[in-house]
Amino acid sequence: MNTSAVTPPSPKPSDTYELVRLGYVARLQNGLTVDAKRDVTGDVVTSPYLRVANVQAGSLDLESVTEITVPRSVAQRSTLRPGDVLMTEGGDLDKLGRGTVWQGELDRCLHQNHIFAVRPDPQRLSGRFLAYVTQSLYGRHYFESTGTRTTNLASTNSSKIQSFPLPLPPLDEQHRIADFLDAETARMDGLNRATERQQKLVAERQVVAFHDSVQAEGGPDLNVIEPETANPDWRMLPLNHALNQLTNGYVGPTRDLFVDDGVRYLQSLHIKNGRIDFARKPYFVKQEWADERPRIRLRFEDLLIVQTGAIGEVGLVDDEYVGASCHALLIARTNRNIIAPRYLWHAFRSHWGRSALLREQTGALHPHLEAGNVRFMKVPVPALDTQRRVVARTEDVAKDTVTVERALSRRLRLQSERRQALITAAVTGQFDVSTASGRNVTDGVSA
Repeated sequence: MNTSAVTPPSPKPSDTYELVRLGYVARLQNGLTVDAKRDVTGDVVTSPYLRVANVQAGSLDLESVTEITVPRSVAQRSTLRPGDVLMTEGGDLDKLGRGTVWQGELDRCLHQNHIFAVRPDPQRLSGRFLAYVTQSLYGRHYFESTGTRTTNLASTNSSKIQSFPLPLPPLDEQHRIADFLDAETARMDGLNRATERQQKLVAERQVVAFHDSVQAEGGPDLNVIEPETANPDWRMLPLNHALNQLTNGYVGPTRDLFVDDGVRYLQSLHIKNGRIDFARKPYFVKQEWADERPRIRLRFEDLLIVQTGAIGEVGLVDDEYVGASCHALLIARTNRNIIAPRYLWHAFRSHWGRSALLREQTGALHPHLEAGNVRFMKVPVPALDTQRRVVARTEDVAKDTVTVERALSRRLRLQSERRQALITAAVTGQFDVSTASGRNVTDGVSA
């Protein structure tokens, strides 16, 4: 177990700010421990129940909130109040201690024991100000350096949260800082959303390129649900006729499976926009473990299909990931005498391909893809030389969009860095927010 972390240097708060342990100006409420044997008779209540998945960094995701029935006395000890600052106990290291203010979005809402509810003393501390401090570089440094880490997981506890040395300006100044940051971060978030819309448009151009290329080669109309073709050079072929192998990744327990270094272990979270992005959250397994499971060792240009979560996302294995293992991914290995791997990759990235895969999903409560269903879906397959022309046309368009895509990704990264730098400067007193109105404050903020 490693209790240290590589963290950015901690900015020093203004000398005019008092440093106070958070526990002196706020009360910490523990959440509800779910026990299958809990008493659900007598004086009980049924209420919404907030889980870790509902608490994001600086925001809430309330699209899927479950309900729970507990004794009324238990519910009273875990009921959220407007103004509480929610902090998660565990997860990714960079998310520990990030505060989100509860505004009373759901009536009589309870919270899980892995979520702490910090209740500020309204005479001394603003919940909105506290939430911004936890999102600053100053707050990140504390929680990342004090967080307890195991492989790919991290956690904090109530004692560390209550011991957080909080820079505490006067209450009226806290309100001014929070008001200023509400306005500035809303403007920055609007820029981020605009950039993300541009990214979607760029990705759309690449997807549409495959449809256009198929049409240019006399192929079927892929804008219909079940395309047909009268062209003898094209046929709708069951996928299993074009594959040498279609198999599931590892499906066993993952507890104690991961190590700090070893063989790369890909999961659905690593497949995004048709690419493999292992840097998002790297996982590794022991070499011996991987060697014992050769069927899930990846080869060059294996096609990976996400089975759960972002169902239908696909990635293509390049030299970097040869030999890796995987989980919750279908491994499709083509018969190269019938279908080129890059052709099938582009086909599944298209609107037609993604929709076709989604139609094969099963399971009402937990939708997923099964190899048995996918292997019989029909794919438009021309001769290999035609496939090569379709791929060349498609990638010619994609080539022009790669530069734009990278520039947009860099813009998002810089905007995120500037947002955090602005928050840090404001909550640590590096500038007076009352004099910052009407000018571009980010110009003088170093990311």
